[in-house]
Amino acid sequence: MTLSSSASPDVLVLGGGLVGSAVAYGLAREGARVTVLDEDDGGFRASRGNFGLVWIQGKGYGLSPYARWSRSSAVRWPGFADALLAETGIDVALRQPGGFHFCFNEAELADREKRLSTLNAELGDYPYQMLDAAEVRERIAQVGPAVIGASYTPMDGHVNPLKLLRGLHAAMQTRGVRLVPGERAERIVPDANGFTVHARRGTYRAARVVLAAGLGNRALAPFVGLNAPVAPNRGQVLVTERVAPFLHYPTLNVRQTDEGSVQFGDSMEEVGLNDFTTTHVLSDIARRGVRAFPMLKDVRLVRMWAALRVYSPDGFPIYDRSQTHPGAFVVTCHSGVTLAAAHALRVAPWISGAPMPDELPSFSARRFENAAELTPAH
Repeated sequence: MTLSSSASPDVLVLGGGLVGSAVAYGLAREGARVTVLDEDDGGFRASRGNFGLVWIQGKGYGLSPYARWSRSSAVRWPGFADALLAETGIDVALRQPGGFHFCFNEAELADREKRLSTLNAELGDYPYQMLDAAEVRERIAQVGPAVIGASYTPMDGHVNPLKLLRGLHAAMQTRGVRLVPGERAERIVPDANGFTVHARRGTYRAARVVLAAGLGNRALAPFVGLNAPVAPNRGQVLVTERVAPFLHYPTLNVRQTDEGSVQFGDSMEEVGLNDFTTTHVLSDIARRGVRAFPMLKDVRLVRMWAALRVYSPDGFPIYDRSQTHPGAFVVTCHSGVTLAAAHALRVAPWISGAPMPDELPSFSARRFENAAELTPAH
């Protein structure tokens, strides 16, 4: 990327969550001068409400490029975490011992075997194991009798997502990125020399603009000839008091954090922009968690929250560059933790002018044109 001699940045990134911050950090690594506009605390902040998984197993069923894309990020995660630690002193608590998906009946086991065997056949290198109850308990002794088996892959892990967001903000600013807090982009005006972004408190210009504003991308994309048909999907999370370490692997529904608390989660609800918690969903989440780990039934709950995922019609990411307004890009997904390394180390170089990663053409929003019915991916 050719750097401008003016005071304007080379790239404006709209959105300072995990997606925007990872892209901005990656752009700064490429030598670009970057400004990030980050909405105030009234925004819907998925980055501060997620579960913290670096999760690969099962992803991409029905669209194998997504399996390759997710795994490409997972294998880059150790180097990515090391770079953040070296540049900021912040340990994001990455652990990648592999992950478990518990099954409570034979139908669930059969579905997991079908999903993972299909992905293995499509990718050719997709390590996984199907474990019976005894094999699960050899690795996680506290699992309850209701668990009759599990799938396991060595590809999965987890991080502390709040430390990750803090680390990204610190790292990108260390590299000269200007972060403008409390600033929401409302309109983008393209011209022959780039883009003018009109925000609530000011106006900003750059030769390139990256839409990484989560649910806000839907309204911003048409200004630059892009399409981002994203919608909210609510997830709720319960957090316990700190307990002695017992769970050394992440699971899809329960994980023990680096600080000792236990998180229960993985609900999915289409309720519009409602990010309030609900008792009946939290009860189901708690019941499922205790079913997996009966020893948690008397542990105190200390926090709960709900947050809105950023979902496309089929659940897969959207990565696009504008054909009508060159220099405009959209980057949106609901797996901001898992894909953080790919966003910093693969998407950012593409935005800077490197060849498009092989997987990305599958994630253009053009796939939604004339689509009659799309089933969200999980």
